[in-house]
Amino acid sequence: MSVYLIADVQVTDDKWIPEYAANVHDIVHKHGGKYLTRSANITHVEGDERDSTLIAILEFPSMDNVRAFADDPAYADYGKARRSGSISSLRVIDATDAAGTIPYLPKG
Repeated sequence: MSVYLIADVQVTDDKWIPEYAANVHDIVHKHGGKYLTRSANITHVEGDERDSTLIAILEFPSMDNVRAFADDPAYADYGKARRSGSISSLRVIDATDAAGTIPYLPKG
């Protein structure tokens, strides 16, 4: 089942971005991932607003693939640079539909 990595990034120092952008795509691809979007065109609609600079959504075949990407030694320095030069939140959701499985979200 596909899973989706959602990266919400607020850049605080952009020195890491050129190398990250030039190299991380290949590491993502190596682990079966693909970018669905990498957008700085963010419109706040509701809730607590974050100072996000970029939101990226990546699709991977499984959570194991996400873990392999995140744990890949080839990614380690890029991940460290991203964490040092941004406030980042990375979350993963799967492709299930919760409708009908919890009382407050019926099917339909």
